[in-house]
Amino acid sequence: MASIAAIAPPSSLNPGLPPALAQSTVDEATTIRVYEQASPAVVAINTRTGGGSGSIIDASGLILTNAHVVGRDRVVTVRLSDGRTFEGDVVGYGQDRLDLAAVRLRGNPTGLPTVPIAPLNSVRVGQSAFAIGSPFGLQGTLTVGIISRIDTERNVIQTDAAINPGNSGGPLLNSSGQLIGVNTSIFTTGNSGGNVGIGFAIPTDVVQTFLASVRSGTATATAPTSRTNREPAAIAAGAVVQGRLDDSSNVLPDGSFYNPYRFEGQAGQTITIDMSSQDVDSYLILLAPDRDDFSIQDDDSGGSLNARISTQLPYTGSYLILANTVSQGEAGSYQLRLSQGGGNGQAPARPSGVGLRQQGALGPGDRTLQDGSYYQEFTFQGRAGQTVLIRLESPDFDTYLIVVDDARNRLGENDDASPDTTNSQLAVQLPRNGTYSVLVNSFQPGERGRYLLTVE
Repeated sequence: MASIAAIAPPSSLNPGLPPALAQSTVDEATTIRVYEQASPAVVAINTRTGGGSGSIIDASGLILTNAHVVGRDRVVTVRLSDGRTFEGDVVGYGQDRLDLAAVRLRGNPTGLPTVPIAPLNSVRVGQSAFAIGSPFGLQGTLTVGIISRIDTERNVIQTDAAINPGNSGGPLLNSSGQLIGVNTSIFTTGNSGGNVGIGFAIPTDVVQTFLASVRSGTATATAPTSRTNREPAAIAAGAVVQGRLDDSSNVLPDGSFYNPYRFEGQAGQTITIDMSSQDVDSYLILLAPDRDDFSIQDDDSGGSLNARISTQLPYTGSYLILANTVSQGEAGSYQLRLSQGGGNGQAPARPSGVGLRQQGALGPGDRTLQDGSYYQEFTFQGRAGQTVLIRLESPDFDTYLIVVDDARNRLGENDDASPDTTNSQLAVQLPRNGTYSVLVNSFQPGERGRYLLTVE
């Protein structure tokens, strides 16, 4: 068998399949075109206490922004890209702390440019993303990145396009200059408030529902409570924290409370995070703030309404834990525990019969095979003659599985578990006692996204 160093690209291992495609990049002409098309309709919004950005979404002067940008001001100052300044009335807020607001310009201005809204369900992980706004008061600033994750649980879009203070409320755009989200928040690990590569936007399905309520006059006129910006509290392995989620907590774009915690991790380290509560339906989010390609979430793996994440850390550096709830506005006390392994020196707790269960995200910063496809590697212990079933599932990319022994000899590989799926599956009889490795890989170079790996 070939060594891992000699593993060929998946496409050459399957000669009947189409060749690998190179990852697309945004060219200069596209970036310029998007900016010139959309920036005239992006405005700066100023209030008594701060400000942010917004998008003109119809020629009558209706502007879409964040609720936290306008705060409790009922009248704001709006500066257009051409230098004209207008007063604007806040005419609606998102329901249940949803971080959206609408402003209508006074004076019936004419000749207003607009930002078109992209079709529903048109956003894909890996596509180019463009953010325009007024970070640090610098109106008309453009940043470029990709859609790094679509979080269907939280109903937010994650992007690595730099989003700094003042970008909030501005548009996240596709390469056609259409609005695919409203930039709304950023996670930081210090007091600088600057970008750390994890930005979030509210997607168009939520935006369209909100705009319909504004236009029909049914949007709430009650300003949400002021958003807090609690800095992450340090937590160490072995620590147990008693916390509470309420109006003093931070708020995700979907309106749910969260408290952030920070810890330092080492590549290859196995950790377990438990969140338990009798008051709320616990939800855990684990992020690497300096890496947009890593995110793990869990609802009920701790049993009942408790959440648990057990994972092997892919990087050395800072990690963020968000103690969150499943639904908007849930409030109550909880306990958070961070353990090495499964706690008290034990191996991570697994569902019955599962030898390895790993959630993660594949993408830039990971190692690559010879064809340029990303991969991550995980190990498990096996016995001679034992048959293991390995499954790799992803909603975002076409998966590819490779299994090797401790001498880096390849024992098996698989593209599709069946003709009608892009998930992979392998049944391997182990030749000896020892350590084995599973490579989580993508079929095409440049593919990225979430995955779930199980070994039984």
